Amino acid sequence: MKEMAKRTAVAGLAGVMAVSVLAGCGEKNLDGTKTVATVNGTEVPLGVVSLYARQQQAQTEALYLSLMGDSMAIWDTEVEEGVTYGQQLVDQCLESVELMYIMKEKAGDFGVEVTEEDQSAIGEAAAAFIEENTEETLEALGVSEEQVKTLLELETYYTRMRDPIVADVDTEIPEDEVQQAGFTYVSINTSSEDLTEEDKETRKEQAQEILDKMLADPEADMDETAKEVSEDYSALSGNFAFNESDNEEVGESTYAEEVITALRGLEDGEVYDSVIETDTGYYIVRLDTQYDEEATESKKESIISARESDLYTETTDGWLEEADITTDEKVLETLVVTDSHGFTIQSAETEETEAADETSETADETADAAEEDADADETEAETETDAAAEEETVTEDAAETESAEAEASDAEEETGTETDSGSDTAEEAETSADGTEAEDTAADTADAE
Repeated sequence: MKEMAKRTAVAGLAGVMAVSVLAGCGEKNLDGTKTVATVNGTEVPLGVVSLYARQQQAQTEALYLSLMGDSMAIWDTEVEEGVTYGQQLVDQCLESVELMYIMKEKAGDFGVEVTEEDQSAIGEAAAAFIEENTEETLEALGVSEEQVKTLLELETYYTRMRDPIVADVDTEIPEDEVQQAGFTYVSINTSSEDLTEEDKETRKEQAQEILDKMLADPEADMDETAKEVSEDYSALSGNFAFNESDNEEVGESTYAEEVITALRGLEDGEVYDSVIETDTGYYIVRLDTQYDEEATESKKESIISARESDLYTETTDGWLEEADITTDEKVLETLVVTDSHGFTIQSAETEETEAADETSETADETADAAEEDADADETEAETETDAAAEEETVTEDAAETESAEAEASDAEEETGTETDSGSDTAEEAETSADGTEAEDTAADTADAE
């Protein structure tokens, strides 16, 4: 439990790399001891940048896999003439590591520190990383245990510095500028090139029919009303800034101007009395509320988040510009991200869960087999007893009858014992599986693609 707590702590500090095993193949090994850059006089080892780049590479590939359902060739694709996504990733990772070194320098000014306890946890995580990876993987990464510790420490500063940097952001937002209203609407498309003028006229008549029904009963379910006219139509919900504002942070509405203008003139629960015609279709709208509290708060949070992001970027970009940074391009060129050189991050929790499932399944099969054997023994015992009873004559004495019954009873008891043994096997295996899964959910492993 103590070991798991320490690993979990580092996972919280530095993300999945703290307890990951990466594996890769396809390129020559790196010399991670070479200096790839200097930041204000501090040397940056290539191994640190390599490890961070492989982390980002693996996470990006995992994201693509989860979204697309299949791996994609992305790194060899050019993002601009002469520059691939792989090269872009390397450059971005180097800049991020350089920024981490700067943040470490400035941490004291923001009251940020990495404690002795943090360092102890980082050291144990780095040692585990080295132990859990194969020599082949470590050589491909070009990373040493000391460099793993360095990256984990830098990532800790990187994570902890964000909040202090944006602490002074302006969180005041005028309520009338951000006020969000909520509405329900049916949109009938007329922009398709396949539609004839007759089709468009039909759709306009259908829009009018939906509107008439809603005007007759403004509180009706608009979705059901639309489907009564055509199963092709449905109602949607939306939000918009109820008051006009020049505040660019509020942003322009994604809805047509004709729709927003009509909605701003309505009261809560009121249906606009005409079909709204735009360049793309017909709209039937109902204003549900002039003040949607949840949407308004969400908009405020979005604006504040954007302000924080802008302040963070402005601050860190300024630090990078002011810093004395030099890069050894020849060394950097040896760090290559391509589609043929893949790295993955595989969670140990997943592997342990799969092992637990297999163990549990084996236990279940063992129990089932034991039960089947028990049933077979019981059937055989009953058959023998019945056969013996048929051969008995009415002249057999009571002792012989009792002997046959005792034999059947012994067979049933033996069967019960075997069945219980099978059940115990299942319970022990399931207990073992649960214990394995709960042992260390923070440790990660990785395999070569």
